[in-house]
Formats: sequence, structure tokens, C-alpha cells
Amino acid sequence: QVHLVESGGGLVQAGGSLRLSCAVDGLTLSRHYMGWFRQAPGKEREFVAAISWSGGSISYAGSVKGRFTISKDNTKTTLYLQMNSLKPEDTAVYSCAAAVGVGLPYIYWGQGTQVTVSS
Repeated sequence: QVHLVESGGGLVQAGGSLRLSCAVDGLTLSRHYMGWFRQAPGKEREFVAAISWSGGSISYAGSVKGRFTISKDNTKTTLYLQMNSLKPEDTAVYSCAAAVGVGLPYIYWGQGTQVTVSS
């Protein structure tokens, strides 16, 4: 059985930083395409960042590019999202997800962790 568990969310002032972690159990990070998504109240879930199984291919949403960094540690089976220069509009529930390949649906999801950025 696959489990994805996020942690690291919290309340931070605008301009601050947070590091989210996603502990993965039951699948091999090196064989899956991993992503971070977020959903703000009253809004659709949106893509934040993704990383290929090799780590050689990374993509970001335009709204976070240059501020957020996705990474993973295959040995620790953990996915990370370093978030710097946070803005109030980054407030959302952040979830990690896994897909079996590029362009394929994300089929495994975590429960999410709340990030709140105060102005």
C-alpha cells in the first residue's frame, strides 16, 4: 500500500520561508514522477512543481519559479519543497503526488499540509 505524508506547513510572515517534506512509503521515488500541488480556499487545485524520477527534469508553475525549489532524496524516500520569499497568495493546502511517468495522471496523493502566509 502506498502512503504519502506531508509535513512542514505552518504560519509564516510574508517574505519568510518554509520547507515542506513528503515522506513516501510503498513506492520507489526513483521510478516515479513526483509533484507538488496546492489548493487555496474556493479555488481549483493547481500545479506547483514536479521532478522526474532521475531528478534531471524539473518544472515549476510561473507563479513560484525562482522562489520555490523541488528536490528529492531517493535514499530517504522523501520529496521536498523549499519555499522562499513567501507571499500571502501562496496560502493554500499543499499536497504531494506521484505518477508513473511524464504526462500520466498523478495516482497517489497525500492528505496535504496547510501553509498560511500573513501579510
